[in-house]
Amino acid sequence: MNRNGINWKVTTLLIIGTILILFPIYITVVNAFKTPQETAQSILALPSQLNFANFTTAIEMTNFFNAFKNSFYITFFAVVFTLLTNSMVAYAIARNQHKKTFKFLYYYFVSALFVPFPIIMLPIVKQMSAINLTNPTGLIFLYIVYGLAFNVFLYVGYIKAIPKELEEAAIVDGCSRWGVFWRIIFPLLAPMNATVGIFTALWAWNDFLLPLVILSDRSHHTLPLVQYVFQSQFGTNFNLAFASYLLALLPMIIVYLFAQKWIISGVTKGAIK
Repeated sequence: MNRNGINWKVTTLLIIGTILILFPIYITVVNAFKTPQETAQSILALPSQLNFANFTTAIEMTNFFNAFKNSFYITFFAVVFTLLTNSMVAYAIARNQHKKTFKFLYYYFVSALFVPFPIIMLPIVKQMSAINLTNPTGLIFLYIVYGLAFNVFLYVGYIKAIPKELEEAAIVDGCSRWGVFWRIIFPLLAPMNATVGIFTALWAWNDFLLPLVILSDRSHHTLPLVQYVFQSQFGTNFNLAFASYLLALLPMIIVYLFAQKWIISGVTKGAIK
């Protein structure tokens, strides 16, 4: 650190990290507007002109709007039901963690963070197929369940910081335990709900592996799946592929840019408190 208070080691690492993050985005944006000839010559150079026709062609070839509808449906309901169910589970654990059963449940859920998905992938596919849930509804259910471990970890830390006196006062006034949660606790969880909701949205929207192994009907494919199919069938059309990638990435990039302050604050509060 020099006289001006600048830590050049940290600053250098931040600059390198920023470049590593922005470089793939730059490649995607630049090549999405190129002709096939320009893409073949150099992927780093700027296009001579903006070819917006690439996006129209990519939309038609990937059936983009159907895939967008599927991704939106899955992401929306995964976020809504994750917030409703995971917050209730975490509240029950946080307020009863002095009991052995609930303490065991907390560590049981957190331990699930260390289980790699490929280990349980085939049993899950077989089970979902047996109960006829190899569809978007089954996928939503899996996102709710698999997000429980990380979300409980965040929620419990945050709920512990909420004074119990607020709940006791509400109960004295005649409020039920159910009413205490929805009228007192859930509104106070707004910052953490925003964090969990954003994480779930980014995960469900960008996920490739779960939809690949669960969704059997091609009409149910999400955006990451149609990108994969498109790249497999038309691997040489890099300009169209990048245009398709950009269309799929753009909604979540916009969401993250507007919501990053809630992500950072929510994770910090949930991990520290």
